[in-house]
Amino acid sequence: MRFAVVLLSLFGLSLSLSLGTQVGLTDKVLVFPYETDFSFVALVPQKEMSLRAFTLCMRVATELPEERQIILFAYRTADYDELNVWREKDGRISFYMSGDGVFFHLPPLTTFRTSLCLSWESRTGLAAFWVDGKRSTYQVYKPGHTIRPKGTVLLGQDPDKHLGGLEAVQSFVGEVTDLNMWDFVLSRSMIQAWHYGHKVPKGNIFDWATMEYELNGNVMVVDDD
Repeated sequence: MRFAVVLLSLFGLSLSLSLGTQVGLTDKVLVFPYETDFSFVALVPQKEMSLRAFTLCMRVATELPEERQIILFAYRTADYDELNVWREKDGRISFYMSGDGVFFHLPPLTTFRTSLCLSWESRTGLAAFWVDGKRSTYQVYKPGHTIRPKGTVLLGQDPDKHLGGLEAVQSFVGEVTDLNMWDFVLSRSMIQAWHYGHKVPKGNIFDWATMEYELNGNVMVVDDD
């Protein structure tokens, strides 16, 4: 419960919105039923997010129209959006690390579940998205960069500043499940195995089965039928 108090104080929200820290989402789906400026899920990383490489995977579905901007993943420290993943208003998928972003033309997100992964590594700057096990073209983005630790990870909202700034028009509406994150770049075979539901190394930053998380506002946890 201590984490819940700290987080809600950080974002200037009422304690009544929080259900406290919970653990594990095996065979569960997070449902964000409608747009708000107060519903989100805070994730507790298993290790400090001082990263020079990562792979982030999730399965996501939404019925929001393509022209509607959507935040898919937000990690912010006191002064920077360290790692934010978006669907832009023009339908492209993007991610940002402490400044200007990089943009990809991918198959659209729809009401049917999409397996979406993102990988990046600092040494070369090579970045790519994977959709249903298929890799986009590589783009070179911020070689030499390091993602900084001691921030807050949210699903469902983008904090425009460290003390809040949540906007309904950027909120996620839909379903998220099976979110995992590693501090290295997964191989093609491992990403494809994850897509098909086969066994892969557990995410050492976020592992859906053992993840610590905190629900805030109108977010539902339902069985993955």
